[in-house]
Amino acid sequence: MSNKQRDEQQTSANPESLEPARPEADQSRRGFIKTSLLGLGALGIYGIMPAGLSNRVWAAGSDAPEKPDLTIGFIPLTDCASVVMAGELGLYKKYGLNVTVSKEASWAAVRDKLISGDLDAAHVLYGLLYGVSLGIAGHKQDMAVLMGLNHNGQAITLSNSLKEKGAIDGASLKKLIDSDKGKKEYTFAQTFPTGTHAMWLYYWLGAHGINPFTDVKNIVVPPPQMVANMRVGNMDGYCVGEPWNARAIFDKIGFTATTTQGIWKDHPEKVLGTTLEFVKENPNTTRAMMSAVLEASKYLDVMNNRSKVAGIISSKSYVNAPEAVIGDRMVGKYDDGNGKTWSDPDYMKFYNDGEVNFPYLSHGVWFLTQFRRWGLLKEDIDYLAVAQKINQVDLYTSVAQSLDIPVPSSPFKVEKLFDGVEFDAGKAIEYAGSFMVKV
Repeated sequence: MSNKQRDEQQTSANPESLEPARPEADQSRRGFIKTSLLGLGALGIYGIMPAGLSNRVWAAGSDAPEKPDLTIGFIPLTDCASVVMAGELGLYKKYGLNVTVSKEASWAAVRDKLISGDLDAAHVLYGLLYGVSLGIAGHKQDMAVLMGLNHNGQAITLSNSLKEKGAIDGASLKKLIDSDKGKKEYTFAQTFPTGTHAMWLYYWLGAHGINPFTDVKNIVVPPPQMVANMRVGNMDGYCVGEPWNARAIFDKIGFTATTTQGIWKDHPEKVLGTTLEFVKENPNTTRAMMSAVLEASKYLDVMNNRSKVAGIISSKSYVNAPEAVIGDRMVGKYDDGNGKTWSDPDYMKFYNDGEVNFPYLSHGVWFLTQFRRWGLLKEDIDYLAVAQKINQVDLYTSVAQSLDIPVPSSPFKVEKLFDGVEFDAGKAIEYAGSFMVKV
């Protein structure tokens, strides 16, 4: 039974407003194979054949999903929306899948269930999949980043008690921590040791001269538990996805020190992930799942749909938070809880003409450089080779082209974060070792 059936009170979205997909789900087998072969012409366009595809792109010459019944996990965050809405809009069924979306308690639970096979795929932290693949975030298992789910839309929240002490941004926080050194320990929370929230928090602290491992204490707390833990004083700040930053302001216990798009504009965030073994064994299922989520991603980036989406994902079955707390930041309406309001053009994006969804190799390399910076990796590795194995670039390219979704000309981008430091994946070793604040 789906979450939609279990939660009779939630609002249904209207699949009629979706632009018709290409190719149609009920096309003939001949038409499907023709389209697929055209897509396969893109394989190797970047000189990379993903391990997940191997030689089994189509199972026994059939386009039918090898495993039509799937369980896809998610954590109650605003950016679970594309995975949830693919079900609400009937898109999984359109591509021949019967999907149950499963609400999980923590990222560690998502990790464990992906590895055990209890989850077939998940809305998951980018860096979690990399950590598992390297064996530095639990049992080592080859994982696959199929596509990006969103850019932007996370934040760093500081407690009102810090504000009362004058710490309202990175510089004033650094001053407070230095003045209280030896007298008080400050605690900051993130959601998973190799996850995106840990990396944003560490990068922001480090850019202000605060070492996240020696100057403060950092702990792991599941996203939905952040607000409750801050309320009782278990931490002084945290980094997490929405709506749990807006909820801290709504509950009058904290304020937004910075958004993550303020740290890195249009940064990668959650991905659709699974094990590499699943991709190998179920190539048609994987393509069908990706196609459904890509269509949902396009739907979500039509701004007129977002209020409807906020109403759906706010239900107990999904995020379980007030609709207004989700909806405002989803459309870029920000209030930092400290007197500043603004309309942010860099709000959470789910599609952005396919830019969000493409699994850039350079993004994977960036996470690896931060693992090295913070001592999670003890030595430099072949950063690009790891990213090529995990990020299913050619698979994504084939699926996107079959849906007429634009694909970038290169899997690499040169990026610049808020501190002005430029990241070039071709200079990963130098970049990883260049920071003043590191382990």
